[in-house]
Amino acid sequence: MTSVTGTSKRQQTGNLPAEVTSFVGRRHEVAEVKQLLSGSRAVTLTGMGGVGKTRLALRVAHEVRRAFRDGVWLVELAVLESPDLLGQAVVEALEIRDHSADPVLQILIEHLRDKQALIVLDNCEHLVEECAILAETLLRSAPELRILATSRQALGIAGEQTLPVPTLALPDLEGARQSVESLMQFDAVRLFTERAKAVLPTFAVTEDNQSLVTRICRRLDGLPLGIELAAVRLRALSVQQLLDRLDDRFRLLTAGSRATLPRHQTLRALIDWSYGLCSDKERLLWERVSVFAGGLDLDAAEAVCSVDGIDRDEVVDLVIGLVDKSVLIREEYRLGVRYRLLETIRQYGRDCLVESGQEAVMKARHRDYYRDLAAQAREELFGPSQVDWFTRLQLEHANLRAALEHCFTEPSEVRSGLTMATDMLYHWITSYYLGEGRRWLDRGLAADTDPTRVRARALWANSWLAIIQADITAATTMLDESRRIGEQLEDDSVRGYVALYCGMIAMYGGDAEYAIKLYEEALSLLRAVEDPVGMALALIRLSLAHSYLGDSALAISLGDDCLAVCDSYGEGWHKAYTMMALGVEVWRQGEAERAIDLEKQSLAVNRSLDDPLGVGVNLEVLAWVAATQGNFQRAARLLGILETLWGSIGAPLSGYGHLVQYHDECERRTRKALGEPAFNSAFRQGARLGYDDAIAFALHDEMPGETQAAKQAAKGGPAARKEAAPLTRREMEIAGLVAQGLTNKEIAASLVIAQRTAEGHIEHILNKLGFNSRAQIAVWVGEQARAVDEDPASRQTPGDSGNQGA
Repeated sequence: MTSVTGTSKRQQTGNLPAEVTSFVGRRHEVAEVKQLLSGSRAVTLTGMGGVGKTRLALRVAHEVRRAFRDGVWLVELAVLESPDLLGQAVVEALEIRDHSADPVLQILIEHLRDKQALIVLDNCEHLVEECAILAETLLRSAPELRILATSRQALGIAGEQTLPVPTLALPDLEGARQSVESLMQFDAVRLFTERAKAVLPTFAVTEDNQSLVTRICRRLDGLPLGIELAAVRLRALSVQQLLDRLDDRFRLLTAGSRATLPRHQTLRALIDWSYGLCSDKERLLWERVSVFAGGLDLDAAEAVCSVDGIDRDEVVDLVIGLVDKSVLIREEYRLGVRYRLLETIRQYGRDCLVESGQEAVMKARHRDYYRDLAAQAREELFGPSQVDWFTRLQLEHANLRAALEHCFTEPSEVRSGLTMATDMLYHWITSYYLGEGRRWLDRGLAADTDPTRVRARALWANSWLAIIQADITAATTMLDESRRIGEQLEDDSVRGYVALYCGMIAMYGGDAEYAIKLYEEALSLLRAVEDPVGMALALIRLSLAHSYLGDSALAISLGDDCLAVCDSYGEGWHKAYTMMALGVEVWRQGEAERAIDLEKQSLAVNRSLDDPLGVGVNLEVLAWVAATQGNFQRAARLLGILETLWGSIGAPLSGYGHLVQYHDECERRTRKALGEPAFNSAFRQGARLGYDDAIAFALHDEMPGETQAAKQAAKGGPAARKEAAPLTRREMEIAGLVAQGLTNKEIAASLVIAQRTAEGHIEHILNKLGFNSRAQIAVWVGEQARAVDEDPASRQTPGDSGNQGA
């Protein structure tokens, strides 16, 4: 059973967002949720909108994250409208880079089967049945998985524990006569005070206003969202004015009754009030931005919302007004500022939009904007703004998905959706979305079967995704149809891409000579239509194919040609793959240092683009180089990293299957050089690294927390080990006994010391040598003995170390 108060020495992973405002109170609830998680694998926090279910779940998730060695992962479902995409949303949130053709649920099962992780499913209420099926399936398949859900109703699965989340603790009306200090012990008052100070730094609860503050919190029934929305009004109102307006609003809603209101009516009343405080145009913008999923930027707001009553140049001031009124939340990103709506606020705006009869119009404008955005990204893909475009599409993924869904639910827009899905090809490849991209393309191809150029493009684009997934049969079928359409339309661009991807299939099957013929055909056709993207792809593949056949000069010449094409456009991603290909060839020619430099340059670009496929191939070549240089410890660690990376992607050396022979040879040599115990230890060290630490190790040869001594020992021979591992005389003696196979108890008896002392010495030895098992110590002792035979000067004697403590 997982203890949620435990810790783990393993690197923590996950995607929990940072808390941007203070978390107030809820100590009892936090403790209760942690207790429930200790005893149950499925816990659901229930309650009305605005009661704070998400904040409570995230606070608990932050506090227990060390108990889950494989991370704590937030899956936000509020903006997910299609139940069919639930599994894909979880795959994305867990950052699973599986590019196989397996069903999404199977991908999740395989990924989580041996994971000790916590998944937070947030806002399940509109997908309760689907979330229940998914959660129960995953929990049955992954014995160390736990799920924490938030929903307005329980999921209803076996073993589920539920906790109704209450509103915040309130003082009674007698609280007006309590001391200020005792009043501040109530969570509702503390939350109001903190949020009020955020907008009015001089605000404080005093003897003069404590009665008013108490009444405000009670009027809001301790509802966190209500309190936060009300507190922001102190920018313009006094505490008395705020209370008066709450009284008026609630008296109106209940026909004068001062009775306690139902909580959902209280929340609705407060949002009604916020809506009423907006100008007519601010209300209109509020309604219109509700069609966005996952947020928006100012450009999108101006393009989509400026129609029938709002001019484009008015949008910025209206956005500022909604930010000031806490309707829009402002967030900073590298590419600029974005805005989002709390789900309760967004749903309110959507309801108003539906009532106005304008929902269809705004959804169409939203669809058109993101369809055009995808087309623009494709046009500007091959150039200096490439990284920004990839980043922007990732930020806009929820909106792009919503636009595609809108296209495919309207028969007249299916072709537009197919075009859009094809334009997003590089978005599918360089992110978490390859499987999703193929599903959109499959859906569009099934719905629009006319032999048009749009269909031909979608077929060859989808074939590339299939090749990456090693689904060669499907890729071949799609390329055959695309070729027929291209020939019928006499479209050289289509014929060029068909030849290119057919060449990849030939290379996948080991027929390099036929692949070269196809690549040359593709290069000729794509050069004729002045398509630099296709030219670069063809040149990269030609370089790799000639390298495979041993034609070094031509392989390097083709690589240089590709670099020239990329540089003339200021392009980076294809250039990174070109450097990868060149790195393979110069390594084969014995230029190890130049190969390392090329691969590290390529790796830096692929990391910036968050391209796991490119990163994987870079790490492969770096491992091969390390083995040929005799740096077997590094090679083994890189191989461990690759085991994890390729396993998460689901496609080892995806699209570059002909290079597998180099991987196999590298592993064989490294195992033989290190021996099984040392190889397995280094391999596991690499396999345990998180994605960022793995890349840092590949670039800088630094393991997280590794001592300088251990680094030197990993790189050098006997002399380096002597310098790197200054064991004391006693530690050398104990290491020798470990190598003989003695247990801690036997070592303690042999040396007449306490068993705990022996255990402490062994822990010091492991730390100094950078090891994590007794088997590694035994191997190291054997290497020391061999080093003495080869070089007596390398023997470590008691005088070698100044640290002679027993």
